[in-house]
Amino acid sequence: MFQQKRSLNWHGQRCNRLLSGSQRALLAAALLLTLPGQQPALGAAADQSSVAEARARSAQAETVPAMNFERLTQLAREHARKPHEAYQHPLPESLQSLSYDQYRAIRFDPQHALWREKALFEVQFFHPGFIYKEGVDIHTLDVGGRPSPYPYQQSHFILGKPVEGLKVDPNATPGYAGFRVHYPLNTSDYKDEVAVFQGASYFRLVGPGQVYGLSARGLAVDTAETGGEEFPRFSAFWLQPPAAQASTLVFFALLESPSVTGAYRFELQPGLNTELMVTARLFARQDINKLGLAPLTSMYLFGENSTGYYDDFRPEVHDSDGLLIHNSQGEWIWRPLNNPASLRVVSFQDDNPRGFGLLQRDRRFEHYLDAEADYHRRPGFWVEPLGDWGRGRVELVEIPTDSETNDNIVAYWVPREPVKAGAELDFRYRVTTVDRVMEGTNLAWVQRTRNGWAHVPGTEPPPITQRHFVVDFAGDAIKRFAASQAIKPELKVSGGTVSDLYAVKIVEENLWRVSFKVALEPEQPADMRLFLSLRGKRISEVWNYVWSTNNLPE
Repeated sequence: MFQQKRSLNWHGQRCNRLLSGSQRALLAAALLLTLPGQQPALGAAADQSSVAEARARSAQAETVPAMNFERLTQLAREHARKPHEAYQHPLPESLQSLSYDQYRAIRFDPQHALWREKALFEVQFFHPGFIYKEGVDIHTLDVGGRPSPYPYQQSHFILGKPVEGLKVDPNATPGYAGFRVHYPLNTSDYKDEVAVFQGASYFRLVGPGQVYGLSARGLAVDTAETGGEEFPRFSAFWLQPPAAQASTLVFFALLESPSVTGAYRFELQPGLNTELMVTARLFARQDINKLGLAPLTSMYLFGENSTGYYDDFRPEVHDSDGLLIHNSQGEWIWRPLNNPASLRVVSFQDDNPRGFGLLQRDRRFEHYLDAEADYHRRPGFWVEPLGDWGRGRVELVEIPTDSETNDNIVAYWVPREPVKAGAELDFRYRVTTVDRVMEGTNLAWVQRTRNGWAHVPGTEPPPITQRHFVVDFAGDAIKRFAASQAIKPELKVSGGTVSDLYAVKIVEENLWRVSFKVALEPEQPADMRLFLSLRGKRISEVWNYVWSTNNLPE
């Protein structure tokens, strides 16, 4: 279930445009043809066969069907009718045995990148090796949408010192391991990485001023199920050339796994936030117990709400610190993340949700003190369903981990009904990079969650299972209320006994704090739900948290 983190992207490299096979044929034919009224040049008669061959290749290219979403849908449907074929192109040992540092030393030469100096977007490719053992087929489209293979070329890579002596047989290399998209995101004269597609169906996005953090996936199958998880993979991509000044990039992907095939259309649009529009059509090869749509994958090792001791100079280590849900009733629900002692799966039932996402709300460097990982600059991803997604649930999976190299947080949408073999599903959604809060709401939002032993110095110590929680709410609207305002904390707890509940304004930080204590029996969980109200009207998002005495350090 773990996915090793892929911090293997090199920033700031540029790209180039290469002629496809059909384009080269057309160019050759054009160069060989004589102008009207002129006689062929000396020796041109001997080249008539070359002209004929070029014309034949050009005519053949014209008969290749254009690649679009409907054509790709047909291809995915045809694949679904056949048994799944496992990947059959093992890498040579020299690439499989690469270490992390060796793999990072293989860099794509920006002089050879796709669409270099032809468009705002440029594309560079990843070499196979290390944990990326399965190649993907890359195709480029001409202006009419006709595809041409974009073959692997070792000469397009630069080998750094750790791999200077690496020998690779091009015939034994199964293409590229993925690609990254460059765009003038932060400045007009430099093309930053804005998106990466690499490994299974994983992809990453960044907005202005952000660095890579959490990932999204094309699909999740049987996550956290006892029979094990299946990881579908994008086996092929088709890249559509953008116009010179276009700010939107369109490309397609074919998804494959033993259980399902899928046709995907992506529309990438960088800007104030980076947006990726996803259109997918799935075809089930076999019954699927749990299908996870729009899955997000992140890491949470420890943070402000952790109770265990970590021998680390950094106060917090995480890519995301909470799950945010906007449900069909209009509620905004914030669920702080945790690194649990055992696997934890939590569901939020809904009918046609408005959105959900994993966010990194804590944006202050001093809360992480990591000058290399830059956790304070990691993006959040917000998923906005488009169309009717029907009944189902947002599911949050939290997996125990002792290393920040493991992604241990997963969130996705699960349709209510299991998917049967032969079923076809259509869904659309938008993924947007965000910072700490969502725009368009005036509700107060949860800034931090902390808890500890509820012992008051000078009194008889209570059991360690009696906990003291503080939840801080921030926001432009709530900070204007005076400390005397009648703001009331509304708290419901599924188990245990609550005491000392109150809300107070922290004037120094312009926020409101809710403080309370919960006494639990051993191994008794408490599902807590809290929001602020003013004279009967809710003025904050809903804080939701599950606490169990199993979370206490041994």
